[in-house]
Amino acid sequence: MALGRIFTALALSAAALAPLPALAQAAPSASEQFPRLSVAQLRKKYQDAQSRFMTIKGVEIHYKDEGPRGAPVLFMVHGSQSSVRTWDRITQLLKGRYRVIRYDIPGYGLSGPASDEAAASVQPVEIAEGLVDSLGVKKLTFVGVSSGGTMGMYLAAKRPELVERLILSNTPSDPVKTDHLVQPQSFLDAQARAVKTGYQDMTFWNEYLSYFAGDPKRISAKTRAEYFDFNRREKEKHPIALVARIGDGKQAAIEMAKVKAPTLLAWGTGDPLLPESAANAIARYLSNAQISRLMMPDVGHYPPLEVPDRFARLISTYVEVVIPAKAVK
Repeated sequence: MALGRIFTALALSAAALAPLPALAQAAPSASEQFPRLSVAQLRKKYQDAQSRFMTIKGVEIHYKDEGPRGAPVLFMVHGSQSSVRTWDRITQLLKGRYRVIRYDIPGYGLSGPASDEAAASVQPVEIAEGLVDSLGVKKLTFVGVSSGGTMGMYLAAKRPELVERLILSNTPSDPVKTDHLVQPQSFLDAQARAVKTGYQDMTFWNEYLSYFAGDPKRISAKTRAEYFDFNRREKEKHPIALVARIGDGKQAAIEMAKVKAPTLLAWGTGDPLLPESAANAIARYLSNAQISRLMMPDVGHYPPLEVPDRFARLISTYVEVVIPAKAVK
C-alpha cells in the first residue's frame, strides 16, 4: 500500500472515531483561504535554475541533474506525498563530488499528471529507467526513502547491470498495516477534518510531519509549508498510478529476491509506521543481497528530511568506504 493510501485509511478511521471540531459559520474554509494550486502555479513558485523537464512514456517529468558528469551517480527518489525537495540539503552537500539525479514522481511536485494511457500501461519503474537511460547513465547508486525505496528494489531487480548498490530508508516490504499506530487526538482531529472537507489543511501537515518525525523540531517551517503547497495541488485522476507499490506483496517478494546489489538499510527506528521490525523484514526478502544496516533510534519515517547532514555522511561512507566507488575530489 502506498503511503498516500495509508493516510486515506487513517483519515477514514479517524472520522469514525474522533469527534469533529465545531466550525464557525462565518469563517471561510481552509480551501477558500488557500485554494488548490495548478501545476503551472506550483512551477511558477518552485521551479529554479536546476529544474529540467523530460517527457517519458507520455508523461512530463520534472528532474534535476547536478554535479560533475564524470562522477559516480546518486539517483534519489522520494516517497509518496513528497517531492524532489526531500533531497535538497543532501544534494547541496554531495553534488561537489557526485552527480546527483532526482525527479518528481508523476502527480507530485512539479511533474505532470499520469495520463489515462500511462496509468493503464506504464509501470512506475519504467519512468525511473527511462530517465536515467535518456541521461546516458550506465551505473548508479539508488537512494530511496519510503515508497521511493520500493522503486529502487524494482529497478535493481530489472536492471542489475545498472544499479551498483541500494540505499533504502524506511521502505515497506509487506502490505503496510496501521492498526498498531497510536496517534494523538490532534492528529486524529486533523484527519477527520480532511475527510469531511476533502482538504488537508496546514494543521494536518504539521500534525503529519510531527507524528512521523523522531524529533518534530527538526522539520523546518519551510519544509512544512512546502508539503502543504505540494499537497494542495489540483486533484489527480490517477494519484498513485506511478508510485512504486508493494500491493498484495506476492509479486514484490519475487522481485525483491532478484536483487543482488549490495544494500544499506539506513533506518529511522523511531518510525511509528515502519519500525526496526520492518527493516528486519526487508532484509529477509532481499535474500540474495549483501545487507548492511544502520539503525537510528532518534529518527522517524523521513531520515533525509529530518537528519540530512547525517544521511549525506551515510551515503558517502557507504559508497566510498563500505562498497567503494571512486568519488571525484
